[in-house]
Amino acid sequence: MDLAEIWRVMRRRWYVLLPGLLLTAALTTAVHLLIPVEYQSQSTVTLLNSSKATEAFDGNPFLSTQTSLTGMADGLARNLNSDGAKADLKALGVTGKHEVKIADNAQGPFMWLTVTGTDPAAVLKSDELLAGYADKRLKEFQTQQSVAPEAMIRMATIVPPQKPEAQTKTRIQYIVMVGALGFVLSLVATFFVEARRRTPRGKNRPAPAGTPAADTPAPASATPVVTDETMALRTVGPSGAGSP
Repeated sequence: MDLAEIWRVMRRRWYVLLPGLLLTAALTTAVHLLIPVEYQSQSTVTLLNSSKATEAFDGNPFLSTQTSLTGMADGLARNLNSDGAKADLKALGVTGKHEVKIADNAQGPFMWLTVTGTDPAAVLKSDELLAGYADKRLKEFQTQQSVAPEAMIRMATIVPPQKPEAQTKTRIQYIVMVGALGFVLSLVATFFVEARRRTPRGKNRPAPAGTPAADTPAPASATPVVTDETMALRTVGPSGAGSP
């Protein structure tokens, strides 16, 4: 079947295709309205060595980096993603979904603090609260271990919470999925109706009982019928003479 034939079938069975396309348009519109747009804000922080450990570098913490800082960043991120931290953040007013992890391709103890939600203003405020809570938890960890203030690991903000940006990828994927599925099903229904209409009526119906088949030849008689004329020809023969 070529494209011209497909187009002719679609035009001929428009009364099947059109309702399917209208239903597909209605479903895609519903998905567009029901799935809200999500916004995301992200900030970047880093862990710095203690003031005591940076004395040899004239107090510059960026010249004193240790592998232990990256391990501490990983442990802090895991704690901030725990159920207990989620409950604390909710009590502080954090809305939406938050995530803390070591930054991709990080060359040091850099962490991403991300908040996702449907209200841009609330998302930005929640990311700020998350950054403050992360600094507080870092100090609590070290206080529990009786670390002296001058020996405590510190946190510094590299990138402050950014203006929330719309995340439309998932929403568009759902809309495209519903639209494509509806269009395909509409075409399937159209060609199904076309195939049904092209099937001759009664083609596959069984013949009524007792009705002889039209194309079946009559059976030949197994025993030849002998008549008086046949006997006479056998007696006289072809030349008129009697048979011997």
